Amino acid sequence: MNGPLKDLLVVDLTRVLVGPYCTMILSDLGARVIKIEAPEIGDDSRKFGPFVKDYSAYFMSLNRGKESIALNLKNEDDKKIFEKILAKADILVENFKPGTLEKWGFGWKQVSKKYPKLIYASASGFGQTGPLKELPAYDMVVQGMGGLMSVTGQPNSEPTRVGTSIGDITAGLFTAIGINAALYDRQKTGKGMYIDVSMLDCQIAILENAIARYLSKNEIPKPMGSRHPSIAPFEAFKTKDSYIIIAAGNDKLFENLCNALDLKDLIMDEKYKSNSLRSENMNQLKKILEQKLINKTTNEWVKNLESLKIPCGPIFNIKEAVENPQVEARNMIVKAYHKVIGDFKLAGNPIKMSTYKDEKTRGDIPDLDEHREKIIKEFN
Repeated sequence: MNGPLKDLLVVDLTRVLVGPYCTMILSDLGARVIKIEAPEIGDDSRKFGPFVKDYSAYFMSLNRGKESIALNLKNEDDKKIFEKILAKADILVENFKPGTLEKWGFGWKQVSKKYPKLIYASASGFGQTGPLKELPAYDMVVQGMGGLMSVTGQPNSEPTRVGTSIGDITAGLFTAIGINAALYDRQKTGKGMYIDVSMLDCQIAILENAIARYLSKNEIPKPMGSRHPSIAPFEAFKTKDSYIIIAAGNDKLFENLCNALDLKDLIMDEKYKSNSLRSENMNQLKKILEQKLINKTTNEWVKNLESLKIPCGPIFNIKEAVENPQVEARNMIVKAYHKVIGDFKLAGNPIKMSTYKDEKTRGDIPDLDEHREKIIKEFN
């Protein structure tokens, strides 16, 4: 891929999701990524379903455009190969349990002495410091410990996981952000740096309204279904055939919504004259709105409200979401090539840049150790 990170070499010592997601972003932005995998086993996610012709769609969706070489970093010969690659690298990304790479001789303090310009990023469950640093963690663990599950779901429902692995994904995103900031700093200082990203930290960082509510008011938020805790009306409403999301986030939008629903009397009603009042009286307001919304289908209401520039939309399933013409127009479904499967469709890159073309085809998906001969020859 051509992009702003072109000519940068990333050594990818990651597996499963948090690390591969980060290095996939770097690859999509133009970096060359060499994925170091365990011999015979490879990335754990190669064994995760769903499968296409015995190949993991999970793995393929995260590792396009990367080169693969299998190295055992406990083996002296493989260590020498790794050292030669590392000597030319700009960035190293790893998501091992803290302390693992130190045991193998490749911790930050050890490699930074040899390669002072190297940017070294570690993503882990709890980070490199603190009482929990040595504990393993998966996405759902940090969703729970980070408070996210306590505000997800319907009131009084069982604990509900967010529908995607947001614990891993946010950590991957923050790691990529940190790496790009470190690259800019290196331009000024000529020095690399160490980046320590904790999945739990990332969950705390994205709590937004919930953490603001607790820290400022000492309130402990609870699940509210689709409702926003401080903006109203801002949730899913029943229609004749399904649900519609309506997000009337200010007084003018609320006025437009009332006009569209022929509920003009609500505009000056003392219970709904301001956002804070609407939030306090949202249960009653929702019943009034749904008495109107139930008379037409979601698509009919969407067309009506969109024409008035009122933020709204249907709730799509995954098929409907990826086949949305807007998603297609934004090139958010792309393809990568695998030598057995052929073209494989996957999610695109949401970062669109004026200087670089957003290609419809991404780099090939590697088999385990596929690029060994090429890499060893190049870095010999």
